[in-house]
Amino acid sequence: MTVTRLSPRTITVLLVATAIGALLSVLAVQWCRVNGWTDPAQHLAMCYSDFPLLFAERGLAAGAFPFITEVSAEQTMEYPVLIGVVAGLIAAVIPGQDATELRTLAFHDLNHLAVIGCWAALVLITAACLPPARRRHALLVALAPGIILTVSINWDMWATALGAAALLAWARNRPVLAGILIGLGAAMKLYPLLFLGAIIVLCLRAGTYRPLGGVVISAVTTWLAVNLPFMLSQLQQWRLFYQFSSEREPGFSSIWLALAPTGWSGETFSLLSNGLFLLCCLAILALGLRAPQAPTVAQLCLLIVGCFVLLGKVYSPQFVIWLIPLVVLAVPRVRVFWIWQAAEVFHWASVWLISAKITAEETGGDFGQGHYVFETLYGLGIAAHMLTLIWILALVVGEIIRPAQPEPDPLAGPAAEQRYTHG
Repeated sequence: MTVTRLSPRTITVLLVATAIGALLSVLAVQWCRVNGWTDPAQHLAMCYSDFPLLFAERGLAAGAFPFITEVSAEQTMEYPVLIGVVAGLIAAVIPGQDATELRTLAFHDLNHLAVIGCWAALVLITAACLPPARRRHALLVALAPGIILTVSINWDMWATALGAAALLAWARNRPVLAGILIGLGAAMKLYPLLFLGAIIVLCLRAGTYRPLGGVVISAVTTWLAVNLPFMLSQLQQWRLFYQFSSEREPGFSSIWLALAPTGWSGETFSLLSNGLFLLCCLAILALGLRAPQAPTVAQLCLLIVGCFVLLGKVYSPQFVIWLIPLVVLAVPRVRVFWIWQAAEVFHWASVWLISAKITAEETGGDFGQGHYVFETLYGLGIAAHMLTLIWILALVVGEIIRPAQPEPDPLAGPAAEQRYTHG
């Protein structure tokens, strides 16, 4: 199946729906926009954002440009370089050099506007990636509560849009462009790099090695082209993200929180997390190669990213953005989507309640006996998030093992040739 173009009417409907979702996302953080981002109030109001915090604490308000300006260790951005570039460029267009309330609000709003633009692109790309009969399901991305409530927490939407664009490029038989987009996405957040796993499985199954080489080489080359200048000029700043990721202790909503009392180091948890994730990837490889018919690109991407999320050392609330387009593409069941989103909204609320408790204690506050309620809700929120995601992944595995009537995969791209002849 070839990827068809979107009609003007479809584009209009999707953009209007995204505009409604964007307006709701602004209303969701309006309390903080009016009252400021202070602890623990921003957590109780459930409108926390990294944008104002990093603007003040990473030197952005004072004119520092991440990975270019020499800064102290405390002001180094703990993110991949392209996020630093986006943050630096947006900060640079705001007049002044201090963290006043007005400049902080401007930084937040400009970043919020930018991720809304990425969101609109993601909706259109998702629609283009869907079969024509399911194109209306892109409305789920436009109106997903998980995006509405978390899109302005961080810059994750940038990487999500780039990753989705890479899948579309692959579907249109442009492996080099797909690799470039994956490389750019990985320079924002590492997770788009996982899409290569799905492409590798399907190319090995189909025996299409030239496109595989094209996408892998272009992805690696692009990532290096973006990162190498900063590695050579500001190695200490550049390496902080990777060092921080390796050394950090288990954080929000991680399965590894259950083992945190053991006192194991962050490196030990990284070893366990990465080791189990590697085993999951090998299992997905075996599943993809031995399945009765070739899985879809979206199914494999969802399995890989889902395992990465479940086994990671942290599941920040906005990470749900990574999963939403993949679930829409891979699982054609609207009811499943809304059950999962309800669980994710509950998890989102529980995270802010527990973070309100933590920040209140740090500032000398006390919720009295109420903190037990927050802890209980947080535990239930983690369980709801994990169990519903595992349920969705199990549904996908079941569909791969016992496929329904074969339908062409619109994202198969160069790996589509032998999709239904492999036995």
